[in-house]
Amino acid sequence: MDDLLTDLIVLSMEQATTLPFLTMRLAFEGMRVIRLEHPQRGDPNRWVGPVVLDGEGMNAYFFPNNVGKQAITLNLQTDEGRAILHELITDLPVDIFCTNQLARSYKKLGIDYETLQAIKPDLIWLGITGFGPESDEPAYDPMLQARSGLMGLTGEADGPPMLSGLPLADIGSGEHGFGQIMKALYRRALTGQGSRIDISMFQSVVSWMVNPLMLATSLGIEIERHGNTHRFFAPASAFEAQDGYLYLAVGNDRQWQAITELPGFEGLAREEYRTNAGRIADVERLNEALAAIFRTRPADGLVAAFRSIGVPASRVNSVRDVVQDPYIRTRMVTARDPRSGLEIRLPPPPTITPFLEAAGFQMGFPPRLGEHNAEIYGGVLGYDARHLAGLKARGVV
Repeated sequence: MDDLLTDLIVLSMEQATTLPFLTMRLAFEGMRVIRLEHPQRGDPNRWVGPVVLDGEGMNAYFFPNNVGKQAITLNLQTDEGRAILHELITDLPVDIFCTNQLARSYKKLGIDYETLQAIKPDLIWLGITGFGPESDEPAYDPMLQARSGLMGLTGEADGPPMLSGLPLADIGSGEHGFGQIMKALYRRALTGQGSRIDISMFQSVVSWMVNPLMLATSLGIEIERHGNTHRFFAPASAFEAQDGYLYLAVGNDRQWQAITELPGFEGLAREEYRTNAGRIADVERLNEALAAIFRTRPADGLVAAFRSIGVPASRVNSVRDVVQDPYIRTRMVTARDPRSGLEIRLPPPPTITPFLEAAGFQMGFPPRLGEHNAEIYGGVLGYDARHLAGLKARGVV
C-alpha cells in the first residue's frame, strides 16, 4: 500500500500559488507531476523575488511550491499545441489534469473537461477559479481575504483590517482541491469513472467562516476584530515576557485554577475570575495583571510552567525558530539543484507520506522552464531532436 499513488500522473497547467501548492502536495504523495507552461511567458511567479540561479525564470518566489515536479512548455493557442496536449493525455497517460486558467480560456485552449474527458473517460479534471467556472472575474489572494470577510476579522479592534501573514485563500483552496482529488480517486477505483472538480477560491475561504457567519446571520452576534485576544475565551492573548513574546490560551476553568496555583499568580485567584464568563467580562484588567507578571520573567520559564500544568502556551516563534522545533527539525524536506549544488529546505506536509520517508525527505529541485521537454516529448511521444527543434522554431514548445 505504500506505493498506492506512485503510478499516477498529473498534468497541470498551473501558475501563481494555489494550484502549484496543491500539486506539490500530490508530488509529496509520490505522484508524477508535470507542469505545463507557455513557452514564451511561463508561470509569472518564476520572475518574482530575488534572482537565485542564473538562467531565466528561477527566482526565489517560484521555488517553494514546485519541488518534485517536471516542466514542459506547450503553446495551446496553436492547433498543433492542442493536438500535442491531447496526445499527452492518452500516451502518458494522464490520470489527473489540473488548471487555474480563467474559465473563459478552457474551450479555446482545448483543456475543458468535455474535450479531455472524451479523449480519456476516466480522467480526473480539476479547475481552480476565483469564483467558480461561471465567472471570469480575476482574483488574487488579498482581494479574496477582503471580500470573504477574513480581513475584516483580522487586526486590532481599533485598527484597520489586515491581511493574514500567509496567502490563506491560495493555500486553503489548494488543500480543498487536494481533498477532492482524493475523493475522486476513490470514486474512480470503485466505479472506473472520472470526475470534474471545480474549486472556487472565494467559496473556499467563506467555508471557513462557520462561527462568525452563523453567529451574525442566525443570532445577530457580530464578530469584529479583536487583535490577539479571543472573543469567547480568556485569557487568550499574546504577552510580552523579559526576552520575547508568548501566547497563552486558557480553554476552561480548570486550567485557569491551575494557573492561579502557580507561584506568583496566586493574586489572580479571585472569585469573579473563577469562570470564563467572569474573566471575559473583565478581560482588559485581567490581561494587564497577567502582563505585569510576564514582563518580569523569561518566556521559556513561563511556557514550561504552563505546560507542566496542562495549559497550552508557546513562544511567538520566528520562522528560523520553527525549523528547530523537534516536531519539524528531523522532517524537513530538501531539494538540491544538480547543476549549482544549491539546496533548499521546506516544511513537511501535515502527514508524513510513505513516499517521502522512502525518499529520505528529498525531492527533485524546482524545474527550469521547459526542462523536461526532450524527456517527455521524446520519451513519451517519440519526437526526435529535429522534430522538437521545428516545434520550438514555430513557437509550439
